[in-house]
Amino acid sequence: MNYMKSLTSGIVFLIILSQVSLSAGAQSSNQVEGELMALVSQEWAAYQEKLSVHEGGIAVYLLTPEKSFFAATGMQEDVDQHIHFRGASTTKTFTAASIMFMHQEGLLDIEDSIVDTIPGTTQPYLPDTAEYDIPYKNLITIRQLLGHRAGVFDVSNDDIPENAEASYAGRRYTEYVRQKSGEDHTFTFDELVGVVAENNLSYWEPGEGFHYSNTGYSMLGKIIERVSGMTYREYVETTFVKPLGLSGTSFPSQGDEMTLPSPYATGYIFYGGKVYETTEDNMSQAVAEGNIITTPRDLATWITLLRSGNAGLAPGTVAMMSDVTQTGEFHVWYGLGITYTEGLGYGHNGAHAGYMTVVRYDPDDEVTVMVFSSLLNAEDVWGQGAFKVELAQKARGIAGF
Repeated sequence: MNYMKSLTSGIVFLIILSQVSLSAGAQSSNQVEGELMALVSQEWAAYQEKLSVHEGGIAVYLLTPEKSFFAATGMQEDVDQHIHFRGASTTKTFTAASIMFMHQEGLLDIEDSIVDTIPGTTQPYLPDTAEYDIPYKNLITIRQLLGHRAGVFDVSNDDIPENAEASYAGRRYTEYVRQKSGEDHTFTFDELVGVVAENNLSYWEPGEGFHYSNTGYSMLGKIIERVSGMTYREYVETTFVKPLGLSGTSFPSQGDEMTLPSPYATGYIFYGGKVYETTEDNMSQAVAEGNIITTPRDLATWITLLRSGNAGLAPGTVAMMSDVTQTGEFHVWYGLGITYTEGLGYGHNGAHAGYMTVVRYDPDDEVTVMVFSSLLNAEDVWGQGAFKVELAQKARGIAGF
């Protein structure tokens, strides 16, 4: 089976990387890590001073063909590459990889519309129910959902229009429900997509433009469950997490699963000129689009294996995911669950209350760089992302890339 062949290749890749890392010169490694630590400390101190805050920290993890490097500041003294944090939308790389693996195995076709039947069955990809009776559903393809080009209204990031005939009109749906039903309310795909259907919400016709949509990825999560017969968490863990040894990675899906495994980075959000701790949170609202808990080592390893064709997906499948185009939003290039940044490579960003992440793999030099902070600047998320991209580029330079 192609998956087992590629998976075996991935495991061998990790073993070789580990052996090469052990043989690297200690003095050279210490010098790089010293310079990396100085860079991280200086850059983060300047960023915090600009915001007049003291909470939160930042970490950089570099995975090169010869060695891995880690530096962090503002966290506990014994922090290392195994510290847990919320990777937010880096989850989308797992969701997209799941869909593309199913496409590769003939279990679905990404060119199909969401109302087409699952191959070999009489069941449509999404239920023929009121919850999924969203605008233009007959025209939306799986590929468009993957690339955020389906025009699906994003319940997570946008307030419901004030003219909607709903009790939550003018508000963010998930915030409204948590205030009304309790912080541990378990959200479902049906519920979240149902809000779009009930209020007949859409940005535009499918294919008319790019608009990032977490709810579009909720729909992909539902497709994964219907095609596989497993829950989203079960499928991702069975297909990728366990076989690839990503032991620090998990995907909480219930409303009361609010904590992170130890050791973890305490998360903070900067909003309205103040800082709030936001470590514990209900991630059931973000299944398949942002619910991942991971570590620097795991996330960098995952992106390396995925983009290099060693995670179970064939090179041709990975190439389809990596066929990026300009989105029209700042300088973002996006493919199928993967973004691209000149000078850094392919990966994804992630932002959630308390955490922000940038991870990229460059196929030209086979270097992966991951930067995450345990402080989210909610007043300037794009600016904080640009700061991390620049920091990642400087970190690569210190390591000689």
